Amino acid sequence: MSAQTAASGAAPPHAHAEPEVTEGLPPGFGPGIMGHVAFWIAVAFSLFQLWTAGYGTLPSQVVRAMHVAFLLLLGFGLVGNLLARTALTRAIFWGMGLIGFGTGIYNWVFYEELIRRTGFLTQADLVVGTVLVLLVFEASRRLMGWPLAIIAGIFLAYCFFGQHLPAPFIHRGYDFEQIVEHFAFGTEGIYGTPVYVSSAYIFIFVVFAAFLERAGMLNLFNDFALGLVGGVRGGPAQVAVLSSALMGTISGSGVANVVASGQFTIPMMKRFGFKPAFAGGVEATASMGGQIMPPVMGAVAFIMAETLNVPYAAVVQAAILPAVLYFGVVFWMVWLQAGRDGLSGLPRAELPNPWHAVRDRWPLILPLAALVYLLFAGYTPIFAGTMGLALVAVLILGTPLAAMIGPTAFRMVFWIALGLAAASFLRFGVNFLVLVIGVLILACALFRGTRPTIGILRDALAQGARNALPVGIACAVVGIVIGTLTLTGIASTFIGAIIAIGRENLFLSLVLTMITCLVLGMGIPTIPNYIITSSLAGPALLDLGVPLLVSHMFVFYFGIMADLTPPVALACFAAGPIAKASGLKISLQAVRLAAAGFVIPFMAVYTPALMLQDGGPIAEAWGYPVEVIYIFLKAMLAIGLWGVAVVGQFIGRANMFERALALAAGVSLILAMPVTDEAGFGLALLFALVHWLRLRRSARTA
Repeated sequence: MSAQTAASGAAPPHAHAEPEVTEGLPPGFGPGIMGHVAFWIAVAFSLFQLWTAGYGTLPSQVVRAMHVAFLLLLGFGLVGNLLARTALTRAIFWGMGLIGFGTGIYNWVFYEELIRRTGFLTQADLVVGTVLVLLVFEASRRLMGWPLAIIAGIFLAYCFFGQHLPAPFIHRGYDFEQIVEHFAFGTEGIYGTPVYVSSAYIFIFVVFAAFLERAGMLNLFNDFALGLVGGVRGGPAQVAVLSSALMGTISGSGVANVVASGQFTIPMMKRFGFKPAFAGGVEATASMGGQIMPPVMGAVAFIMAETLNVPYAAVVQAAILPAVLYFGVVFWMVWLQAGRDGLSGLPRAELPNPWHAVRDRWPLILPLAALVYLLFAGYTPIFAGTMGLALVAVLILGTPLAAMIGPTAFRMVFWIALGLAAASFLRFGVNFLVLVIGVLILACALFRGTRPTIGILRDALAQGARNALPVGIACAVVGIVIGTLTLTGIASTFIGAIIAIGRENLFLSLVLTMITCLVLGMGIPTIPNYIITSSLAGPALLDLGVPLLVSHMFVFYFGIMADLTPPVALACFAAGPIAKASGLKISLQAVRLAAAGFVIPFMAVYTPALMLQDGGPIAEAWGYPVEVIYIFLKAMLAIGLWGVAVVGQFIGRANMFERALALAAGVSLILAMPVTDEAGFGLALLFALVHWLRLRRSARTA
């Protein structure tokens, strides 16, 4: 795809499988010269971030400032190109972007002076800081909508006027200069931990996902899912679930996942008999689940690891079983609903062979496998993400060069040599891998047939930067919220209230925390939702005896669920135009599909072994592996029974008495109380027996 094509928003030939998604903006970079300018700014943004990730020669404060500067420049530039209706408004937006970029340059040029005059800002410092705060708010409003900007605005207003509020909300009061310095300079406001994680980790993984999509990974996921589960009962919907789970391993955005894979799966589900709202609900539910699917996990995993100061692998480890259970819930619900509606799978003769898809495109799996290995081998996410991205670039550049080599044996020698050269970064460092990529680029530039490959890399760099816009801006504006908590100490009031309730009833505290996550998540994405609620509820749950990582996963899980719950349900409204159904109807179906999944975080709090944390009495008596297996199987049975109760289907239709039995059995298995497990297993057996006997009796009568 040429720069002109990319700049104008026209789609390359394969774009039907990978639509461009950025919340709040149409696709593309805009028409004409300014479209080209925005496109190349995006490329420069990606190159800057890759350079700082690979070499890290700039101070962290400068990297954060320039990250926000690029976000503002590209964000306002795209708003001007894609939304402005007149030349004047377009010029105003571009002017705002340039001013925003200037704030980053100011921090870079005067970095040492700003450190020395901490607490004694000059007039110029105050102007730059004030402008930065205003521009971040406006960029958030334009790219993310009103809700997040309003929430952050309320917190900022509290800094200015909180001294006039009654107890317990009153604070001592802060002057204008102190507030501007806290939010616009230093590392506790806009340039706080969220922006650090966005610049250091999230951006790299978003670009990594863009590279994999350009290489054809989404097509591999779809073909593999279609061939593997397309023929089972409810096959089209099962394909949607599996492809979204696979897409979640590389995509950090649930909404982007809905649009990318939903273009293929939702029409297929409708064509084979699923109702539009149910088809949209399946795609939205599965796509949001992609955010808890390692290794990327909606980018929250990086923030969580940084906040808790634990290895990234520890966060991924805690997410594995809940992710399996979540997608198990959706698979099961689809299977039950398909049985209730009498829907079969796709004809086997029309399905691709999943293993042939892997055989034909297996090299695409290697960068993802290398990424997972590096993360679990103890390398930093920055290093792992950068190397994974570089390996994808090697793969993209090497493929057309290998195709020019005639004999198969010579092609094999070429790939082996290239693979050894690429893998040598573990010994010789990043410079050697950069050299390999440079040689491949020069080789591709020599031949007419391979030159378009260089354009694929360029376009992936631009699209990666564009996809990172919503996440980056959200991290910047949520820094206002975190900065308010650290400046005023208001978090301690909220924490104290939850602790006071939890000492009497932990379950009630968990329910209040869940409601907080769901309400906040109605208007803001998962990342800011997690950052805000974990800052408020995480310490409180820890004080109540909930393991720290489990408490943060609890908050994260319900932050994801918030994108499925009415009335806002961003993922469901994204699926609406594709399914041609109301976003609210899709949301109701999504909640129904994920109903059993709502109990998984509660189970993890009472039995942390579900997240591979500390064991309980079973581990002491029988060993830790026995407890993990027991808890996991019990959870599977519980959510399976909940699914039967919700759908009203098992071997056949379940009547109200049987559904009540299934619900009671599921609830008993979830409760961590004496004899509830025994009661749950007994009720589950009774349900199965009653259901089977009634169906057998009905069959005999018929």
